[in-house]
Amino acid sequence: MKALRSIFDKIEPHFERGGKYNKYYALYEAVESFFYSPKTVSTVAPHARSYTDMKRIMIYVFLAAMPCAIFGMWNTGHNANVALAALGPDAVSGWRFALMDWLGFGLNPDSILACLFNGFLWFLPIYAVTMIVGLFWEILFAVIRGHEVNEGFFVTSILYVLILPASTPLWQVALGISFGVVIGKEVFGGTGKNFLNPALVGRAFLYFAYPAQMSGDSVWTPVDGFSGATALAVTASDGVQALAGQGITWWSAFLGTIQGSMGETSALACMIGLAFLMVTKIANWRLIVGCMGGMIGFSLLLNLIGSDTNPMFGMSWYWHFVLGGYAFGLAFMVTEPVSASHTNVGRYWYGALIGFMVVMIRVINPAFPEGMMLAILFANIFAPLIDYFVVRANIARRAKRNA
Repeated sequence: MKALRSIFDKIEPHFERGGKYNKYYALYEAVESFFYSPKTVSTVAPHARSYTDMKRIMIYVFLAAMPCAIFGMWNTGHNANVALAALGPDAVSGWRFALMDWLGFGLNPDSILACLFNGFLWFLPIYAVTMIVGLFWEILFAVIRGHEVNEGFFVTSILYVLILPASTPLWQVALGISFGVVIGKEVFGGTGKNFLNPALVGRAFLYFAYPAQMSGDSVWTPVDGFSGATALAVTASDGVQALAGQGITWWSAFLGTIQGSMGETSALACMIGLAFLMVTKIANWRLIVGCMGGMIGFSLLLNLIGSDTNPMFGMSWYWHFVLGGYAFGLAFMVTEPVSASHTNVGRYWYGALIGFMVVMIRVINPAFPEGMMLAILFANIFAPLIDYFVVRANIARRAKRNA
């Protein structure tokens, strides 16, 4: 790193901010800011000082997502190896399985290394395409606007990959991250100015544009010819009691050894990441309390109402918590500080709106049994309005008190 720093120090004098090399200087700053904090600092009062800067926040969130990423790779490889064992040797095809056989890993579902390496071979191409395409757009907008590239995309990239099925075609991966970065963030001014979560915007675009590759029974385990419904899909059609027939218990759902997107199946891994974010004070606990309260309260109400035609009415709140993307969304999307409400009271209402909406979408809307992605995007839109009413209520209360 010292050698890299010396290279930057030698290059910088050749650029003149505002001169005829200003475009090249912008490109230089964009690249340098990925490795070091920018040298520019505030020189006039007032100063807002905090030990938690943008780089530190993004590094913490990235580290918090690592348990989900590592377990997701193992679970992806494990499900693939189990499916291959059931389908037989005729189903083994593709460069990944050839490479694993050549390296001597094999396709044993009981081998941790074999499952982890198999999942890694599915994770790596998706993440590489996400980084290459996403950084292209980030650097392009940074050069055009003449500012540094910040670290926000590193968090967007890992969260985006973890909420995708392992079988997502790479060209769709590129298209989705392009839509998420450009339409979900850059058109509003970049990191810190977006009111929607860019990773969810890209994922939602792919879901509605290419539903065949983003939903159904054949997209969650990356093995040709294998199909299996997710736990939420089984519950939506036959009720929670049908999960036992699929070999799914609450504990297996909590640990994450079920089908789903690459990084969101394990509620345990998500809670480890959330605990880290709370200890480092990146995640605001009011958002978590609101989201859990809204989900628990509305699911208990629906349990009380009941239904003879819709088995989802009988799903308990603790099943909602471990199935689908609820735990992942709670840990990394609900607590995202930019697109969430910024007032303390507003955070309770914002979280409660998400908790309420995810249950309503899962239970009332039979066409979309997941719900967490749409619930968060819906709440993103209303976050500024929630803060507006909270501020107006505070002003009215103080005016009445001091009248």
